[in-house]
Amino acid sequence: MKKRILVISGSPKAGSFSESLAMSYQAGASKDHDVQLCLLSAMTFNPDLSQGYAQVQPLEDCLEHFQQQLSWAEHLVVYSPVWWGGLPAKFKGLFDRTFLPGFAFRYEKGMTMQQKLLRGKTASLILTMDTPPWYFRWWQGAPAMKQLKITTLAFCGIQTLRQQMLGPMISASEVQKADWLTQAKLHGEQGK
Repeated sequence: MKKRILVISGSPKAGSFSESLAMSYQAGASKDHDVQLCLLSAMTFNPDLSQGYAQVQPLEDCLEHFQQQLSWAEHLVVYSPVWWGGLPAKFKGLFDRTFLPGFAFRYEKGMTMQQKLLRGKTASLILTMDTPPWYFRWWQGAPAMKQLKITTLAFCGIQTLRQQMLGPMISASEVQKADWLTQAKLHGEQGK
């Protein structure tokens, strides 16, 4: 079944391996799906929500476009590196600036829990890291994955269907990297 898929590279570094994975996925998915690509490295915006929700901070054009892409998409595929156990600051800033009340969630008077305004969308999350994935998961508790999956996407109603951790990147051979790129393209063809 044809899907509307938004592929997001959460690396602020142009030409990163996360970006290459996102492009490989897009190449595979474009055959049978409607696909849009969002490269964080190509976006210029202030990642600091300096007034919190106390004041409206006008969105830069690229952030308005990202919100339009989110509204359009049925399925998100996120590729991001893990830096210091978390998401890169600029990627976190993308969520801070765009997953706003009235767009991604809403609190109503008398409600204890938020309304999830992005309900019905799904996601696949793929994180790259220099740490061995087993160590990141079992010893460090996979904080970046939990933050992205639970406290960001699920908070707004987006259900994660697939999560994957790739690494250690620092010692990965060119053969291993090529295999990961091939897997990304195959997942794109499958729309997952």
